[in-house]
Amino acid sequence: MPETAAADPGLFEIIHTTRSMRRLKPDPVPDELVRRILEAGACAPSGGNMQRWRFLVVTDPKVKQQVAEYYNRAWNEYVGPTYRSGAAAPGTDPARFARMLDAAQHLADHLHEAPVWIIACLEAAQATPTSGSSIYPAVQNMLLAARALGLGATLTTLYLRYENEVNAALGLPEGVKSYALLPIGYPMGRFGPVRRRPLAEIVYQDRWGQPYRDK
Repeated sequence: MPETAAADPGLFEIIHTTRSMRRLKPDPVPDELVRRILEAGACAPSGGNMQRWRFLVVTDPKVKQQVAEYYNRAWNEYVGPTYRSGAAAPGTDPARFARMLDAAQHLADHLHEAPVWIIACLEAAQATPTSGSSIYPAVQNMLLAARALGLGATLTTLYLRYENEVNAALGLPEGVKSYALLPIGYPMGRFGPVRRRPLAEIVYQDRWGQPYRDK
């Protein structure tokens, strides 16, 4: 892949508009675009540069159907009811939060229809508290790459409530642990700015609790 300038004028636009796109069209995604997303993942840092990540690309309808059934069960039995009975997420209002939950319900009902999944895994005998540092940077790179290519995606881990069953469906061997599922496809909705808490509420200066000085 050719090198790109560090000051790519499109970088911050991509970062600020990489939403979780949970409503995806079933239209096929060209192999070349999937490859570019995977290459972006492989450019990420990892502990000791060991590069123990492994990416499983899933397009087989039978495999997707098997995994999607466990995902749907996890959402409907555990996660969905918990979110719907709780308060709205920070920086949003109840109506907007409800729309987000509706989109999450749509994903649970239609996950198997997403044309491409990427399962992000690590080859490691045992997961540790720092294992995620060697896989989630790759996941974020792939999410940003998908956005840059006009593709929708989201990071989800709900399927891990049925980890053993999903591992069997995916054929994961001993010593390989999955950390995220990324359904990828052309989005039904539009990209737009993400809504987050202002920095004044989440950043401190020098010591915890001291206001961050950005001027």
